[in-house]
Amino acid sequence: MSIVNISAYKFVSLDELPMLRERLLAHCETLALKGTILLAPEGINLFLAGSRAAIDGFMASLHEDPRFADIEPKESLSDEVPFGRMRVRLKQEIITMRLPTIRPEGGRAPAVDAPTLQRWLDQGHDDDGREVVLLDTRNDYETDVGKFPQAVDYRIASFTEFPAAIAADRARYDGKTIVSYCTGGIRCEKAALHMQDLGMPHVYQLEGGILKYLEQTDGAHWRGDCFVFDGRVAVDRQLLPAPPLPSGERAGVRGHSGDEANAEHASMDSSTSTRPSPQSSPQGGEEAKAESVLLHKGGA
Repeated sequence: MSIVNISAYKFVSLDELPMLRERLLAHCETLALKGTILLAPEGINLFLAGSRAAIDGFMASLHEDPRFADIEPKESLSDEVPFGRMRVRLKQEIITMRLPTIRPEGGRAPAVDAPTLQRWLDQGHDDDGREVVLLDTRNDYETDVGKFPQAVDYRIASFTEFPAAIAADRARYDGKTIVSYCTGGIRCEKAALHMQDLGMPHVYQLEGGILKYLEQTDGAHWRGDCFVFDGRVAVDRQLLPAPPLPSGERAGVRGHSGDEANAEHASMDSSTSTRPSPQSSPQGGEEAKAESVLLHKGGA
């Protein structure tokens, strides 16, 4: 497999976004990279694919900017580039939550790395003896592809629904350690900060999300594949493209446009949902990857 796929983000104050957009776009086009970069006043979120030399060249250039010097991308491989073109977009948020008081750059919530989380799950508690509750902050069609089966899954249609869902269910977490997780870390970072603001004391984010967990562990406790917003649809425990599914299976996932800000989300069975109250907003999502699906499918 000769194509390197990377995802990365950083919450950092950015200005002169149009100039930065043009610089990044020109460099990506010179390197023949494809994918999506989102830029917002709160930071950068990217998902790119290309040859090893091109990816390494892009990251070396990105690291020359002091604001991005410590970005460490998550990698996976594929035989083909899973994007149709290259785009750099300017947004209000790199991950839409619509809570302007949540500013990760001002201080992150505590994080737990993948090997430590696996150890906690193996032993049934954290290092202080508290029960560990996993909290999936992703959207419903993503959790249908794969998840930690013991995790709380609110079956949300978009990340903007998360604050209401957690507010209605706070009693569940009393006296327990919460570990929020998502695909690559960006959503669970904001989620963990919001839970701290609610006064929930023992909150962690899974460092690097599911992708880093599958990279750094043997995948124990994880079930299924990991949904990604590009032409691969999902990756397996080895971070390789998951095999195509039989016709009709996961139809809601396969048929999802990826543009969570504008498209109707697929209808999913919520019979096993732990969600306390139904909601129906189609907004938000892990937008860098969501944008990439549209590009791959030729959408706007």
